[in-house]
Amino acid sequence: MTAWLRLIAVAERLPGILDSQLRRDSGLTHYEYQVLAMLSDAPHRTLRMTHLGLQTNATLPRLSHVVRRLEERGLVERTEAPEDRRASNARLTDQGYAALAAAAPGHVATVREFVLDPLSRTQVDGLADALGAILRRVDPSGDAPRDPRDAVAGQPGDDA
Repeated sequence: MTAWLRLIAVAERLPGILDSQLRRDSGLTHYEYQVLAMLSDAPHRTLRMTHLGLQTNATLPRLSHVVRRLEERGLVERTEAPEDRRASNARLTDQGYAALAAAAPGHVATVREFVLDPLSRTQVDGLADALGAILRRVDPSGDAPRDPRDAVAGQPGDDA
């Protein structure tokens, strides 16, 4: 019961902390940051909208709304998928990559302050193992990022 209540408390409080820091420092929401980060790690900085939605755990209407806002700011471009004209791709622009790179240091510092610094290395490893086991159960399709190279916490290549 203690583990469950603590997990729920963290799950309810941490998103607000991350969102507040990103909004204050970079004008991005945490979800917008996730979208940019997923695109930055994709080949040619491009993903089909359906795949991006799976990676960011969003419905297509929510993702479409967020991508439209990011398009208006010049951070993302939406194009027709060449292999299927009925599908759309989202591509991170150079301006979007620059915005992500500018936001990353503050975001990484916040993640470290509230998630990693309170834990020993052994606890961090245990947390990663425990969350991996939970993630395999709640996302058996494997759509959510699992590998440190897929992390959205930092800049591309940052395994924070």
